[in-house]
Amino acid sequence: MRKLPRVPAGTDAPPLASRRGVLLGTAAAGALFAAGCTSNQNNEDPDTGRQPAGSADDEPGKEVTIGFAGPQADHGWLNAINEQARSRAEAYEDVTLVTTEGSNDIAQQSGQIETLINKKVDVLVILPADGKALTRIGLKAMRQNIPVVNLDRVFNTPQAYRCWIGGDNYGMGLNAGRFIGERLKGKKNAKVVELAGMDNLELTQERTRGFDDALKNYPGIEKVARQAAEFTVESGQKKMSALLQAVPEFDALWNHDDDQGVGAERAIEQAGRDEFLMVGGAGSRHAMDAIQADDSVLKATVLYPPTMAASAIDLARALGQSRGVGGLAGLEIPASVTCYSAVVTKDNVEEYLPTGFN
Repeated sequence: MRKLPRVPAGTDAPPLASRRGVLLGTAAAGALFAAGCTSNQNNEDPDTGRQPAGSADDEPGKEVTIGFAGPQADHGWLNAINEQARSRAEAYEDVTLVTTEGSNDIAQQSGQIETLINKKVDVLVILPADGKALTRIGLKAMRQNIPVVNLDRVFNTPQAYRCWIGGDNYGMGLNAGRFIGERLKGKKNAKVVELAGMDNLELTQERTRGFDDALKNYPGIEKVARQAAEFTVESGQKKMSALLQAVPEFDALWNHDDDQGVGAERAIEQAGRDEFLMVGGAGSRHAMDAIQADDSVLKATVLYPPTMAASAIDLARALGQSRGVGGLAGLEIPASVTCYSAVVTKDNVEEYLPTGFN
């Protein structure tokens, strides 16, 4: 499902900038639709004035200024979101990206988006620090005829955005549970533990719900313990230590976040435990390197792909140029796009390595 409050802290990151862009504030891959949007050639339908779906999208078209506003990039995944948006915008000659500094303060981010609205950008891409609290600013942009692509943490009403694109938190848990279930299938009295994220976040609750639902299909497997961490290395190490002390022996661990997973790995190494397999979440480069090396308990990670930000730029460009999306019959872009939570293992890790974030 979709993220609502802010993603917890992780690594610091520089502010977002673009080759053709502008940074606002005090300090101021192929994406989903990379080849799937419609052409810039002058072949509009005379009745609709829109480009027909299914043609190429490589040639420059109408100039589009996209305003990008996200929270502070204090976590590896959020830094990757910024980088994906910037890189995708740079790939288009007809896109100018105007970005904010990013903030986890609701009032400050609201002011930054107000600045973008006052600059009269053509389209806004917004990853709100808090979707519910910032719904008002999405509504304001839409009422001023600036279409909004709502990225990941959803606003409180669809009236505040033209299109939502984000990850599938329930699907993350579901696919993690299925992977573990298949690996432990047939083992008697198999035990699993869960290192969750922040329990006050809906995204954490959805990841746990998906995981529990998947395990229902494997009656021989029991979840015997769960700890909630805070998506940081420090919290991951502390909470994993507690799990290891509470459960002398288990067969699998589902960790919600690869950043906190770094701490969890430290705790596991310090305890000298290796009788279980570990599945991570999000898709960091560190996790993928460990999976590829195959010399630790970490055997898989379930993606929450930051490439959704690149896809958001594609969607914003399509909106600014009054396009549909290639491969779809509709003349308009979809109202929502949910990214798939693929499971990265040793068998397919090379394919996903370019998407791994630091």
